[in-house]
Amino acid sequence: MDVQTKDNEDDAIGGKPSGVQFRWLERGLEQAGGKLPLFDHEGQKISSRTVNSCLKQGWVEPWFNNPIKPDWLVCKLTESGRKALEHK
Repeated sequence: MDVQTKDNEDDAIGGKPSGVQFRWLERGLEQAGGKLPLFDHEGQKISSRTVNSCLKQGWVEPWFNNPIKPDWLVCKLTESGRKALEHK
């Protein structure tokens, strides 16, 4: 199990990001266009569970297809994602 799945992603149901989701989402605030990183601060790939749960909540959306690694989803913050960060 990777580091990103330690927090329960199901905590996000109901409109509030879990700790892992919040930390990932807030990194988009410092990037042009709200681009979210593929890796955490320790160099570990962001869990697909984190990415998919944020997509499901509408906090992120796909930004573009990654031709080098098509299985890696590059996302950016949505307006809903920005609002979710305000309420933590």
